[in-house]
Amino acid sequence: MDEDKDKLNLIAVKTFPANNNYIYLIDFLNKSLKEKRVMFGLTKDKEKNEMTVNIYEF
Repeated sequence: MDEDKDKLNLIAVKTFPANNNYIYLIDFLNKSLKEKRVMFGLTKDKEKNEMTVNIYEF
C-alpha cells in the first residue's frame, strides 16, 4: 500500500480573529471542494481569541 496516497500535505495556514461563523465556512468549503482533493481545518486558540485555518491537499 502506498503511504503517500493517504497523506495530507499542508499547503497554507492563516490566523484570524476568532469568529464562530468560520465553522460554517470551513464546512461549506470541505463539502464543496472534496472532489478537488482539498481539505480545510480550523483550530481555535481561546487564550489569544484567534482561529487558524489550515488548508491540506490529499
